[in-house]
Amino acid sequence: MAMIETRQVDGDEDGMRVDRWFKTHYPGVGFGQLQKLLRTGQVRVDGGRVKPSSRLETGQTIRIPPMAANAPSAPVVQGGPSREGRAGLEPYLLHEDADVLVFNKPAGLAVQGGPGLTRHVDGLLEGWRDRKGQKPRLVHRLDRDTSGVLLVAKTRKAAADLAGSFRSRTTRKLYWALVKGIPKPREGRISTYLAKDGPREAERMVIVRHGEPDAVHAVTHYAVVEQAGQNVCWLVMRPVTGRTHQLRAHAAHIGHPIVGDPKYFDIENWDLPGGIQNKLHLHAHRLVIPHPSSGGLLDVSAPLSAHMQQSWNLYGFDPERAFEVENEAAVLLNAKAG
Repeated sequence: MAMIETRQVDGDEDGMRVDRWFKTHYPGVGFGQLQKLLRTGQVRVDGGRVKPSSRLETGQTIRIPPMAANAPSAPVVQGGPSREGRAGLEPYLLHEDADVLVFNKPAGLAVQGGPGLTRHVDGLLEGWRDRKGQKPRLVHRLDRDTSGVLLVAKTRKAAADLAGSFRSRTTRKLYWALVKGIPKPREGRISTYLAKDGPREAERMVIVRHGEPDAVHAVTHYAVVEQAGQNVCWLVMRPVTGRTHQLRAHAAHIGHPIVGDPKYFDIENWDLPGGIQNKLHLHAHRLVIPHPSSGGLLDVSAPLSAHMQQSWNLYGFDPERAFEVENEAAVLLNAKAG
């Protein structure tokens, strides 16, 4: 005889819609079937009737009738994460707790898949599924050739909280870049409108006027840390908005493109200094963001990629100097989009 089941709402499912919960746990139950089960009261939450759009709360009990209980349920991964996925990312792990993973993404590794891409962070995260089969979630991204801090949420709730922090701009993202020349002023704010231009495989961001089709506002704050003569300098850059290629397009816009940038470095009669590799010199050095559960700040820094460390060694740049600039430069501390 078919039995009625009851299941309790986990902490990670707090705030989840009823229809989303069923899609996660009982993918074999179609939306029309679920509507009928809810309408007739066969599915109940804490003994009461609910709608597909009703939000669940931690600890609530969901009544599952036999028809739904016998439908195919979501697979459970046994034995924890696979070794393959862990091996691909574990060497780059900077921080892990119950809510988040932080990696130092290497240059050249894409965050998500695309045409011709078979290896990327999102795919490698398959190997980090927990025992319930939940896969860690990306909450932001870095360009393929940009190295540095990449934050990943381990739970649905953490992902929602972190995404909210990015949307409300309560995060502090600091990038290191090697650029041509020395910007004037040495500390400043770049505010433009950007739009995508060109086919997808060669897409780049261009400066446009406010009101033009697809124009989005982009704001970046920067400060010079150290310079090597008048040829190149080390910038700390803080994006206030998060547009595609924002830092790369903005650096080029002020006449100081990032060294090794294949899309935006178009200065004629400028030779790459000896000992510098022709690779993008842009690194997501530090991320400060409210932690999704502790109530404090998560503050994580990532060491430079190998080719950038080689350049820093060549010029004798002192990494400790950056922390002084990051923590003292008003333009980086008080960055606003307006």
